[in-house]
Amino acid sequence: MSAAYLSRLESGNRRPTDRAVAYLAERLGVPIEAFADDRPEDQLTDLVAAVAATPERYLDTETAGLLIESLDAAKGADPLTRWHALTQLARVHEVLGDFRKEHEALVRLAALSEEMGRAALHARARLRLARCARELGDAKSARDAVVEVLTLRDERRVRISTAELVRSELLLVSVHAELGDFAEAARLADEVCRSLRGTTGALAAEAFWSDATVAARQGNHARAMERLLEAMDAIDSRDDLKLWIRLRMAAASISLEAVPPRLAEAESFLTEAEPALKLIGTPRHEQELLFLQAKLAFHQGSPDRAAALLTAGEDGRQLLAYRDQIRFDVLRGLLALRAGDRDALRHLREIATRVQSGNMPDLAAEVWRTVAENTV
Repeated sequence: MSAAYLSRLESGNRRPTDRAVAYLAERLGVPIEAFADDRPEDQLTDLVAAVAATPERYLDTETAGLLIESLDAAKGADPLTRWHALTQLARVHEVLGDFRKEHEALVRLAALSEEMGRAALHARARLRLARCARELGDAKSARDAVVEVLTLRDERRVRISTAELVRSELLLVSVHAELGDFAEAARLADEVCRSLRGTTGALAAEAFWSDATVAARQGNHARAMERLLEAMDAIDSRDDLKLWIRLRMAAASISLEAVPPRLAEAESFLTEAEPALKLIGTPRHEQELLFLQAKLAFHQGSPDRAAALLTAGEDGRQLLAYRDQIRFDVLRGLLALRAGDRDALRHLREIATRVQSGNMPDLAAEVWRTVAENTV
């Protein structure tokens, strides 16, 4: 085989003949199949690139299945390709709201990162694992994972971008609040907000949102709404439409939690968010909207509409974060209680006891308070 012919093959300017492939395979001592275009490793690489470029709205269970099959078939793929594949698999499960499967993928991702000895990749995997643990209601594991990442940064000088560092601190704010440590949550939130004062964009909006959440958990709904309005002012729908939607849904939720509930305000926020959500929202966003609409209907004195909305959202309940799943169950229990169901009060108390035993004192207190307010 001439050097010129081999050069044209290497450059891709000429496809090899079957005879050339057989000759090269014999000389290199490898099977002819090694030159095939459809090797599992190549298929995995192509699939990862395709999924990464796919908008969230078009990700589905079939996408997850393809990634799982391709990962199983390409066990010999290089670790970095597998790392990216697991990252995309976790992303698909997150979009679908399947937090348990997302957690499984992220556990594999973190283990692979550690095997690779890549501290930066391990830190990214642990941060995602922390966020997923929070969604599953495991605030303690979430806190431990974030602390581990911050320790990696300090002790091993792992480079973490400013944005990732801020989001790590905001995640820590969230889990401290879930664990009932409001003083530390408020301190951290205020510290981050002060560092971003005068800036705009997604990061500033997320910081003000986190501070609003802490204020709401402390019962200061006026401050919470003030912070959320700052968050809304920090971002335009053209910059990040998904965050723009989520902020309005968060504002609706806080309006409904106020004492007394600010129903017109909540309805206005939901009405504003709904058209955009139908345009780009994921099934999880649609489920969150259904739940908030049901809660609004309940407070408006329309139990039949509230019950119908909950029924419509029953099959997608698992798409909600753990806290909202509990709130979903509580609202269903309140509707049953008002309909005269004799077992409803017992079920509500069982929910409160279960949450309390799960080391989420703030959520448990919210459930007990709701039960007390509706059984006087």
